[in-house]
Amino acid sequence: MLKGFFNVPAPVNETILGYAPGSKERELLKEALADSRSKVIDIPMYIGGEEVYTEQKGKITPPHDHQHLLANYSKGNKNHVSMAIDAALAAKADWENLAWEHRAAIFLKAADLIAGPYRYKLNAATMLGQSKNAYQAEIDSACELIDFLRFNVEYMSQIYKQQPPVSPRGSWNRLEQRPLEGFVFALTPFNFTAIAGNLPTSAAMMGNVVVWKPANTQIFAANVLMQIFREAGLPDGVINLVYVSGPDAGDVIFSHPDFAGIHFTGSTGVFQDIWKTIGNNIHKFKTYPRIVGETGGKDFILIHGSANPEVSSTAIIRGAFEYQGQKCSAASRVYIAKSVWPEIKKFMLRDLATFKMGGTEDFSNFINAVIDEKSFNSLAKYIDAAKTDKGVEIIAGGNYDNSKGYFIEPTVLVVDDPKYTTMCEELFGPVLTVFVYDDKDFDKTLNIIDSTSIYALTGAVIGQDRYALEKATHRLRNAAGNFYINDKCTGAVVGQQPFGGARGSGTNDKAGSMINLLRWVSPRTIKETFDPPKDYRYPFLAE
Repeated sequence: MLKGFFNVPAPVNETILGYAPGSKERELLKEALADSRSKVIDIPMYIGGEEVYTEQKGKITPPHDHQHLLANYSKGNKNHVSMAIDAALAAKADWENLAWEHRAAIFLKAADLIAGPYRYKLNAATMLGQSKNAYQAEIDSACELIDFLRFNVEYMSQIYKQQPPVSPRGSWNRLEQRPLEGFVFALTPFNFTAIAGNLPTSAAMMGNVVVWKPANTQIFAANVLMQIFREAGLPDGVINLVYVSGPDAGDVIFSHPDFAGIHFTGSTGVFQDIWKTIGNNIHKFKTYPRIVGETGGKDFILIHGSANPEVSSTAIIRGAFEYQGQKCSAASRVYIAKSVWPEIKKFMLRDLATFKMGGTEDFSNFINAVIDEKSFNSLAKYIDAAKTDKGVEIIAGGNYDNSKGYFIEPTVLVVDDPKYTTMCEELFGPVLTVFVYDDKDFDKTLNIIDSTSIYALTGAVIGQDRYALEKATHRLRNAAGNFYINDKCTGAVVGQQPFGGARGSGTNDKAGSMINLLRWVSPRTIKETFDPPKDYRYPFLAE
């Protein structure tokens, strides 16, 4: 085999297309949407080199048009999980022994396929299956996933280059990065196609084999991702895609001796149950499994009295209501100084009045549907409870309708109690709660923010007073793994703001950084001595 030290193409963040009227990309995306809506496809599981179909089917419908059938998918069971594990382990030796630059080439090709021929098909699948508007789909399923793949290849090469700095004369110290001994389980959420693509590929890139279970509400786009990976040349069995229930997957995977790690994004409750199960079964595994998870947040924006009201309003509205508040990073609690609240409220109500809500196929709609009926019903209950609470004023929204799709109006609650339910509990929808504090209580408000929820994912502070900004940045250092100054608390970009939080928000292993990829390797140090000693005696033993 020929050898060489290889430099990978320098990663650059993918350009975000605008989809303005009359643009070519708008025309192509409209065509992809129409094509996807014009047929009903049958989606298989992908196990080894096989497309696996079953008689038991699940239905995929757009959340904003729940009577329209997009696809049927094949539901699996425990047997399919076992098949996926077997296929992964069968592929493991060849995959981990493949030269790293050839692994890199596969994922670089996948990035180019997404940037080019698959861009509109994947964006359309995300728009229809997950009810994202054109811009939200573009920054997710196109740009962020492309960035994950390209930057992770760069991080992989940097990891492999890291070597011990000292090799004394007569010896050579080396470090190699081994894949984990076993298989990795990727459990991915509905809200980001990029996350669904990154969780299995980041582990696979480092030489691991993967069993991947997406959320049922993300299967439509996950199927396109698997087609892309296969066209990019990913060998059979490296990533195996199954559609099974959580309990079925857990019963098999978390009892298997070759389980080596989990890459997870989802709810805190599910992650804690998984961690507990892994702990209870720790004696069954060949190695201590890597547990990597991002589990959501109760994200905040703090507005100081020195803040620009229009800047504040824009950050709040975008942070809270883009993608219907269903981003892990979405703003759901806002603390506003009383002196600037009247102006900020005026701008917020002005902009909220211009929002259009409806299906993603109409590009004039800023707001689309929440993901499913369960989410719709949960959010409706919180809104109904707020309507009857004397300590809550609903200043915008408050209505909902599921006759055609799962539509929740962007809703703004103003509360008297900073510990009101919706200030503390994660709702994951377009419901924002505002608490107005006295300007003199800025320090007290910092303590309230830091202690209100179990989460610590994202947060932001807005103001012009640099002393206040410094104080908030320091005092809230443990309250958010991604912290923003004079900006909204969403929009982390790969290669710029590695993403992840601590406390109840996860293990903070920073997706989109070298930190995350290091979790999917197990280093081995090698010392080679060129002229080893031939006598056990040291000089101090001489008389």
